[in-house]
Amino acid sequence: MAFTLGELEDFLAVRAKAGADQSYTAKLLAAGPPVAAKKLGEEAVEAVIAAVQGDYRALVMESADVLYHLLVVLRSRGVPLQDVLDELERRTAQSGLKEKASRQPG
Repeated sequence: MAFTLGELEDFLAVRAKAGADQSYTAKLLAAGPPVAAKKLGEEAVEAVIAAVQGDYRALVMESADVLYHLLVVLRSRGVPLQDVLDELERRTAQSGLKEKASRQPG
């Protein structure tokens, strides 16, 4: 059975309850959303570099970091993963071009 983002979210919930001295997740959450978001941005840039360079293994590793840090940022702002998944489901109900054209500016 494949590991899911829901399982990662559950894992983060457990690690968030540990002390910041015992858990990287708890440490990021204690530092606040701006710190968690900055780390997400750093990992996203590393994933982009790996993709541009065609480094398969680095892209896999950096993508895992991006997903982890995204879920930390969502948790830091009280956004459940399910809300993001619901939005993805809504968007996939139509073509990507139509969905993008339907977005309101701002």
